[in-house]
Amino acid sequence: MQEVIRKQIMPDTNLTCVKTDKFKTCCLSVNLITKLDKDTAAKNALLPRVLLRGTATHPDMEQVNSYLDELYGARILPMVRKKGEKHCIGFLADFIDDDFVPKGENILEKTAALLGEMLLAPATHGGLLISDYVESEKKNLIDDIRAGINDKRSYSLDRLFELMCDHEPFGINRLGDEKNAETITAASLTKHYKSIIAASRIEIFYCGAHEPARVEAALLGSLEALPRAGRAEDIATDVRLEATAKEPRTFTDKLDVNQGKLTVGFRLGKTMLSPNYAALMVFNAIYGGSVTSKLFLNVREKLSLCYYASSIVEKHKGIMAVASGVEFAKFDEALREILAQLDAIRRGEISDWELVSAKRAVITSIKSTMDRPTGLEELFFDQSIASIKYTPDELAGLCDAVTAKEVADIASGIETDMIYYLTGTNSSAGTGSPAVAAGAGNGGEKA
Repeated sequence: MQEVIRKQIMPDTNLTCVKTDKFKTCCLSVNLITKLDKDTAAKNALLPRVLLRGTATHPDMEQVNSYLDELYGARILPMVRKKGEKHCIGFLADFIDDDFVPKGENILEKTAALLGEMLLAPATHGGLLISDYVESEKKNLIDDIRAGINDKRSYSLDRLFELMCDHEPFGINRLGDEKNAETITAASLTKHYKSIIAASRIEIFYCGAHEPARVEAALLGSLEALPRAGRAEDIATDVRLEATAKEPRTFTDKLDVNQGKLTVGFRLGKTMLSPNYAALMVFNAIYGGSVTSKLFLNVREKLSLCYYASSIVEKHKGIMAVASGVEFAKFDEALREILAQLDAIRRGEISDWELVSAKRAVITSIKSTMDRPTGLEELFFDQSIASIKYTPDELAGLCDAVTAKEVADIASGIETDMIYYLTGTNSSAGTGSPAVAAGAGNGGEKA
């Protein structure tokens, strides 16, 4: 049995509580919602890492970890997420349910208190966040930013979004950039911390067997000192319905790689005026988001044009991306076929088997997400950002009711915005075919 309650427990502070006895562990997350901005992204990404290093009561990692061990191996992880053009930072804790430890332990209250202390009473020296912690975690953050290039598949997606949304906040990496990270000091991070803790909307998620009233009481006690500086800013995402230019833009990077990466960015178009998220999920599964998709079965398996080919939908931003790994000489042929498969959906060429298989894939994904507390946290947090009201079971039911016409209607409004090639340093392939340069892939609307 699962009970979901969502309520405001403090000004600009919302709690989503999923009561279930399905798990032996509980999950609790606290998230600050702020705007994605180039000047502050690195500070936002660094902040939870530094706050995790120590609190007023447990001033270093050794003491923090020792206390977590006392809580039967509870864990607290820093979280940095990008949802549309919202930057979401905070902590995720998982810990054992009280029913499986000696009576009177109250693990929920102790974990909530530690989270509150990390957020509101971090370890300081002279009124500033401890400089050694800032410098150490800054180095780790810069290493992580630099390491982004090591996974060429993820790197290509990041570059696509950076270039495609170069005048939109969505193009900013969730970790920020190295240049801004280098300038962070204990003083500047402390100033930013005080600002963001007072002005951010806060989203809290709990999943476990405890009664919602007990969870709320534990959080109110741990966050009692939370400063509020008036109403939090209402942060919106700039959802652009049309491609940036009349013809798809093309950009090429050259690196020392043995396999090319072809990544294509699309604007979802008119469907974002009144998003049907269930239909979007099924559309994505039919196009490239499942092993029964058109991209997988045709572009990869049947035609052997790609080592992999898949699509993802960024529903908060109204963007879709196709990622593929190709031989350098097959860039243009693969691109034509990727766009041709989208055109086929536009024409309504969706078999009953494809529709049923896509629905099964989406529903299975939703159900598997519900099999762990952290999966539920991600799902409900994502829905709170998108202001989606239905439960996972209701979402699965909506997906099961999606029609082929709804899928084709989504495809009909999609426009190709950017084509990104990551090719080899000595390769001349991947310059774009005449058909693509003329606007192919936009349903003929912008030729």
